[in-house]
Amino acid sequence: MTCNVAFIGLGVMGYPMAGYISKGGHNVTVFNRTKSKAEKWVSEYNGKLAETPAEAAKDAEYIFTCVGNDNDLREVTFGDNGVFKNIKKGSVYIDNTTASASIAREIYAYSKKNGFGSLDAPVSGGQAGAENGALTVMIGGDQTDFDKAKDKIECYSKKMKLLGGPGNGQLAKMVNQICIAGLVQGLSEGINFGMKAGLNMEDVIEVISKGAAQSWQMENRYKTMINDKFDFGFAVDWMRKDLKIAMDEAKNNGSLLPVTELVDKYYAEVQELGGNRLDTSSLIKRFRK
Repeated sequence: MTCNVAFIGLGVMGYPMAGYISKGGHNVTVFNRTKSKAEKWVSEYNGKLAETPAEAAKDAEYIFTCVGNDNDLREVTFGDNGVFKNIKKGSVYIDNTTASASIAREIYAYSKKNGFGSLDAPVSGGQAGAENGALTVMIGGDQTDFDKAKDKIECYSKKMKLLGGPGNGQLAKMVNQICIAGLVQGLSEGINFGMKAGLNMEDVIEVISKGAAQSWQMENRYKTMINDKFDFGFAVDWMRKDLKIAMDEAKNNGSLLPVTELVDKYYAEVQELGGNRLDTSSLIKRFRK
């Protein structure tokens, strides 16, 4: 069934995600802080452009946001021109931002008081996953809202699951980023070791990627890591933002993250090398100073 959808935030993830919702047959109105990006999206897909998040949300039954961090999220939701100024009762708000669990719970509480649904639904799969409509989506909120929104979320995902109440989607995304951090460091060390040992690492990875060492990072990043190419993908700046969210939450729940904390420091070294906007696999650059 065709629905009116608003999508706020057309970055490397949001741009194709909104596109897949439009391709799914829905009426999509977009807003982006840089207007030219929204104009480009409208010229490429079947949709409309709004001047503010509030305007985009005016007639929407489903409102998606995919922005940078908690502050950006607060601005496009609770702000003077935010979506909550115009959100309709009975609609469902879906946040794809990687943000804190606390703001997810705050938005959920506000939604309950104001008659609309709310899901925290961060995504994983990187730029390639977004462009291929094959993201994984970790969701927190109520079953009723999930059931209403899931066919819209399916437009850009290959796997999604409701993982419990408000904030649980964000907590699951923290688990995701904790796991990735250690994997990328291990892969960096392995590739560097193999190259120093004189091995043909493309041949090596083709073999070991079919065994117990296999990971998404190994299969999707080994060639570019070997060839020192990192001008794409999920930026180091954003990874450090995500790891900080996880480390802050760990202080709240009493868990220990020694490897995550160490890898975060390694990413700081990559930033010092000027790698702020490089893909997270650029962790290997520490060995190539």
